[in-house]
Amino acid sequence: MVHKILLVEDDPFLLDMYSTKFKEVGFDVAIAQDGEMAIVKAKEIMPELILLDVVLPKKDGFEVLKILKSDSVMAKIPVVMLTNLGLDSDVKRGLELGAQSYIIKAHFTPTEVVAKVKDILK
Repeated sequence: MVHKILLVEDDPFLLDMYSTKFKEVGFDVAIAQDGEMAIVKAKEIMPELILLDVVLPKKDGFEVLKILKSDSVMAKIPVVMLTNLGLDSDVKRGLELGAQSYIIKAHFTPTEVVAKVKDILK
């Protein structure tokens, strides 16, 4: 079974690196490079999981998460925050807003991120 995920990241290098890594293991990856596009894409494709950066143009990841979780249909989609904002207050905020998990990019390799997403989708 092919898992469809939405990767929301504004850094072209990281976007390419993560999308390549997920595609290599058979994921169907849609991408969005800002917060507004993330919401449009999520509604459009209804992914099984969303990887969401916090620092984004137009709407930050926390705002996007709030909007997703307030929508009855999209609220069911697990959201994993994938960011370099590692303050306890940021992690707490992400989880309180409904993120399933909070991954700090600097602490995990792309391979570990893929493994974590696979675990959540099991």
